[in-house]
Amino acid sequence: MGTLKGKAAVITGAGRAVLKDGTCGSIGYGIATAYAKEGANLVITGRNEKKLEDAKEELERLYGVHVLPCAADVSADRDNEAVVRDVVSRTVDTFGRIDVLINAAQASASGVPLQEHTKEQFDLALYSGLYAVFYYMKECYPYLVKTKGTVINFASGAALFGNFGQCAYAAAKEGIRGLSRVAATEWAKDGVNVNIICPLAWTAQLEKFRQEYPEAFAANVKMPPAGHYGDAEKEIGRVCVQLASPDFKYMTGETITLEGGLGQRP
Repeated sequence: MGTLKGKAAVITGAGRAVLKDGTCGSIGYGIATAYAKEGANLVITGRNEKKLEDAKEELERLYGVHVLPCAADVSADRDNEAVVRDVVSRTVDTFGRIDVLINAAQASASGVPLQEHTKEQFDLALYSGLYAVFYYMKECYPYLVKTKGTVINFASGAALFGNFGQCAYAAAKEGIRGLSRVAATEWAKDGVNVNIICPLAWTAQLEKFRQEYPEAFAANVKMPPAGHYGDAEKEIGRVCVQLASPDFKYMTGETITLEGGLGQRP
């Protein structure tokens, strides 16, 4: 414990969310919890200010770290560069550094067939996912160079396998995967590592997807051979801790959490 003490991590989409059983219900919050347990100070972003404040209260109370909540929404018809620049500026003003950037935020209209998708639904996925990653990576880059930092982005099996009803989501995630590979190539010389995680974790959003689109859920979401879905904190969050650990030397590439296994692909 304490492997990330003194480091500052920016985690998008990290408002507090819980499952029906009360356990951690989002990948972003699961990662934030795993990082807090390792002593990292956190900047958490999201669209829901109450969820961010709830996350701050719980993480600071339980783990004694400093959490800066920043309400931020990257979406169509906004000055998104200014939105992200404000988050990064507040991060540096508060902590003086950025060691880790984790882009976990993503909204989408999953379950809607391609021919029924609207431009607004397509924009929702692209802006909240692909554009947000682009802007955060650009703004954080100068600070990550100074700390020889880490970028962890999220793609998805929905894109890798072409899941039904997830055209906009899949397009955004494949864009993020391609963007991350280019950044990994360009930034390696600067000592900045860029990795992709493709998780299959049980989240509140997946619970909602099963309830609202049972047919699409049944067609797309298969139980992994291990017999359980990934845990947002204990499995996905711990992978993110490992990728940022100063004692863990790794190749830039893709960490895949699909079909119940973990592996790294350069």
